[in-house]
Amino acid sequence: MEENLANRSRAELDTALRDSSRVLQAMLATQLRSFDDHFQHLLNDSERTLQATFPGAFGELYTQNARAFRDLYSELRLYYRGANLHLEETLAEFWARLLERLFKQLHPQLLLPDDYLDCLGKQAEALRPFGEAPRELRLRATRAFVAARSFVQGLGVASDVVRKVAQVPLGPECSRAVMKLVYCAHCLGVPGARPCPDYCRNVLKGCLANQADLDAEWRNLLDSMVLITDKFWGTSGVESVIGSVHTWLAEAINALQDNRDTLTAKVGPTTPQGPWLREPQGQPPGPRAGAGGPWQPSGLTAARQVSEAKAQLRDVQDFWISLPGTLCSEKMALSTASDDRCWNGMARGRYLPEVMGDGLANQINNPEVEVDITKPDMTIRQQIMQLKIMTNRLRSAYNGNDVDFQDASDDGSGSGSGDGCLDDLCGRRVGRKSSSSRTPLTHALPGLSEQEGQKTSAASCPQPPTFLLPLLLFLALTVARPRWR
Repeated sequence: MEENLANRSRAELDTALRDSSRVLQAMLATQLRSFDDHFQHLLNDSERTLQATFPGAFGELYTQNARAFRDLYSELRLYYRGANLHLEETLAEFWARLLERLFKQLHPQLLLPDDYLDCLGKQAEALRPFGEAPRELRLRATRAFVAARSFVQGLGVASDVVRKVAQVPLGPECSRAVMKLVYCAHCLGVPGARPCPDYCRNVLKGCLANQADLDAEWRNLLDSMVLITDKFWGTSGVESVIGSVHTWLAEAINALQDNRDTLTAKVGPTTPQGPWLREPQGQPPGPRAGAGGPWQPSGLTAARQVSEAKAQLRDVQDFWISLPGTLCSEKMALSTASDDRCWNGMARGRYLPEVMGDGLANQINNPEVEVDITKPDMTIRQQIMQLKIMTNRLRSAYNGNDVDFQDASDDGSGSGSGDGCLDDLCGRRVGRKSSSSRTPLTHALPGLSEQEGQKTSAASCPQPPTFLLPLLLFLALTVARPRWR
């Protein structure tokens, strides 16, 4: 009978623990789905706006490069979902490849060899052909996307921790203590006596001592998640940036059209083996136009969503240390009578021992459960480490950093001086890499400072023989088209 009651006690406590855990998991899962849907909705809306407006705004400059824009949005989604992408390098590669394509379209009369275009693409950051849009998008997007994805990841980690901790089995000492708490009064002829509140708390504080050790890191995680929601607002916030990616792309293309002549003068002409000029092929493609204003936040709906999330996260901060009291009050049918009429583990009467503190170390003198404080549960220790790791990721994200790429620079310029386009950089094309194994690429010249980048001249990329330059420039001016907008 005693063994049967012990098994029954353990099963009942396991059920109560899982019920409490499921409620918490359901809340976290609901928040995760809500925010994940919201962030993806922002990015999808931006891409749909781009697809709807760019063909009319930029003509062939967009339609012939539509796949490059689709690929960019795909990589942004991969990064948001946690792929091993360096977002700054992903954006830098996009601008480099886009410059190669658009420069060729803007100069249809020129035969431009691959090594020339490749060199041009690698100098995109130094030449700034797209104006300030790439740099602004890089700075804002890295902060916004890392904040969005770390917040959603935090919700996922929290839910996973709760699920795994709920599966930790209760020990035999706990089973005997719970049996004594719930059923021994029946055996001693006082079936109507309900457990004393402090007696119940001591039993469950001993049974759930390891779980209570989650408290500090659990609070740190939820505090960090509440804090990072402050990054969702403002002109540089997640809402604005993710929803406005297309506007930065539009600004960049407009700037390239404005800077077309200046860029051509900087990089100079080139000559392949053969004719330098093609026959005129009409006006350059596409007008200069806008693509709609910046995305506007969705107002009260998004604000309410964040407000509710903050309130719910704060409400469950003390989940682990309040669990013994919650289970005692909700599941154990505690006595509501005077202290001298409750079940104290021995008889009907007052419960005298003091209530133990929270956590494993405080159970050394627990009068109800024998707890070995030298043997912490390893599953729970692993979950404490997961909470620490996620908290570190969230705090880095709050400061605008991705912990996977701490060497990422906040400034687009280097230092020192460059000696032109080196053969080992400009003589070969950088291949596209898998998003799961991307390594940092260098698109600008090594050691080229921002000021020197502005002064880049025709010597920066492969050039024709010096004595041909005057003749080639004359021919180029002869067939040049009027500047278009």
